[in-house]
Amino acid sequence: MTVLSISRRTVARSARVLGVASASAALALGVAGTSFACNINEFSAEATCDGDKGVITVTDVDPAGVPATVTVYLQDKQIGQQVVKGSREGTTITFAEDWKPNTEYRIHVKAEPYVDEDIKPNLVTPATACTTSEESPAPVPTPTATAPSETPSQSAAPAPSEETTAPAPSAPASGSAAPADTAGNAPSPATGDSNLAETGANSSTGLIAGIAAVLVVVGGGAVFLGMRRRGANSGS
Repeated sequence: MTVLSISRRTVARSARVLGVASASAALALGVAGTSFACNINEFSAEATCDGDKGVITVTDVDPAGVPATVTVYLQDKQIGQQVVKGSREGTTITFAEDWKPNTEYRIHVKAEPYVDEDIKPNLVTPATACTTSEESPAPVPTPTATAPSETPSQSAAPAPSEETTAPAPSAPASGSAAPADTAGNAPSPATGDSNLAETGANSSTGLIAGIAAVLVVVGGGAVFLGMRRRGANSGS
């Protein structure tokens, strides 16, 4: 009887020990499974640029790959919503959003039954916007700085060629026209002098002609008086 009672007590104690151990293991596994299933700390958000456009990216590093719905809000306005399945390496989803500098976005994550809360702190965009064709502080100075240096060289190169070609025909034309005008306007007396010099006459031709006329008249008068005297003498 004593042997049987001892064996029963031993079995009861062993059963109790096994039960406590099983319960502890189950509790530990439950806590571990809950902690590794999904956690808000496994989600991160960032405002980046895709070329000249702004985007918001959310990365999920949940190794269990529990599907989670990610919703992005600007104040109370919903910007976009996507479902992501995390991985140990990290799974990233992208929201196309042309964000402005220093803008605050709220990002909510819901993965039932583990997570239903916002990523903290809220996402604040950088102080500098993505570079666009309209807003290009760096590119604008660069073209303007190079343009002046290139423009003068280009304009200076063609300009001389055009100016030299233009004056070449115009110079002879203007040179030939100038002598023609000066010869036609000022030297009219000079041309007259040259013609008179060739014929032997000069500017006193009129005076000589006048004296000759006077002499002719005087001579005619003398002849007339002589003939009259002769007539009177013959009549007497």
